[in-house]
Amino acid sequence: MARPIIGISAYAEQARWGEAWDLPATLLPQAYVDAVAAAGAAPVLLPPVEGTAATVARLDGLVLAGGGDIDPARYSAETAERTAGVRPARDTAEFALLDAALEQGIPVLGICRGMQVMNVARGGTLHQHLPDVVRSDVHRQRLAVFDPHPVKVAPNGRLAGILGRTALDVPTYHHQGLADLGHGIAAEAWADDGIVEAITYTDRPEALGVQWHPEMGDDPSLFAWLTEQARDVASRR
Repeated sequence: MARPIIGISAYAEQARWGEAWDLPATLLPQAYVDAVAAAGAAPVLLPPVEGTAATVARLDGLVLAGGGDIDPARYSAETAERTAGVRPARDTAEFALLDAALEQGIPVLGICRGMQVMNVARGGTLHQHLPDVVRSDVHRQRLAVFDPHPVKVAPNGRLAGILGRTALDVPTYHHQGLADLGHGIAAEAWADDGIVEAITYTDRPEALGVQWHPEMGDDPSLFAWLTEQARDVASRR
């Protein structure tokens, strides 16, 4: 069987490369692409532009990647001082991608910001700056470094079955986190300070989100799960 096709939502940012280029670009950290490919799928980047959701009909799986903050207006909040990196076009594209994937039964893995998109899409809210809530920098310890912290996973839950364990250290880099859970969402993992670190959609076994960055770690379980789900989709086409 051909490799299943997994789309990964991408950034639109000013970027520099080569000797002289400094231009707006569609980009994504290579680790996402490598993790999807290593799991046996074919990765495809999805730019944050109008109409991207139409590609979902040709995908077998979807990764909602990490990135800047979601516009707080989407969960009826005022923008706090520390909220940064809001890209309305990316918000629009990713919420549409998620809707299309759920409508068509395409498996979804939300990573960091991607998990937050999954929560907000179902009426949930976010803490806009976790140090103000937990009084520590454990979730983003150093600039541009994916430092680990421990996570506890609900026993007998969907995530525990995928990971094969209920305690692990995860590579993390985020300053926002889930506050109120959206409807039909179950928390499946927590940091020591009580911040939710993983969610599932109770009515959609093919939808899972984690607050950490598995592409930056050495455990391929989540990408293996997504690829297996995507193969099932591909086999039914």
